[in-house]
Amino acid sequence: MSNQADKWTRRDARPGTLAGALGGLMEMLGVRASDADLAARWDAIMGAEIAAIARLAAVKKTRDGKYNIVVRPANPAFTLQLSYMAPEITARINKYFGRDAVAKISFRK
Repeated sequence: MSNQADKWTRRDARPGTLAGALGGLMEMLGVRASDADLAARWDAIMGAEIAAIARLAAVKKTRDGKYNIVVRPANPAFTLQLSYMAPEITARINKYFGRDAVAKISFRK
């Protein structure tokens, strides 16, 4: 009986977002919940080439409903290459959200 009581009182992980909990269902329905959904699916959205050299550092929502995206290169040497890929990164994020969602992309070393 004490084993079962420990099961309910112990907490294994931090609470996640609703999009994280229902991610598969929401993906099937085509719903994009929030910027947290973008962070959770960064590798799938960007593809292997970009995901290997860049991580999502921050997403800031502007007053007009668009997002300012901050990308952190895996190595500072990739910053220039990523700056040339900024239109492609913007296009992939916009395609994912299904609208013109990106206001600005910046890179943090």
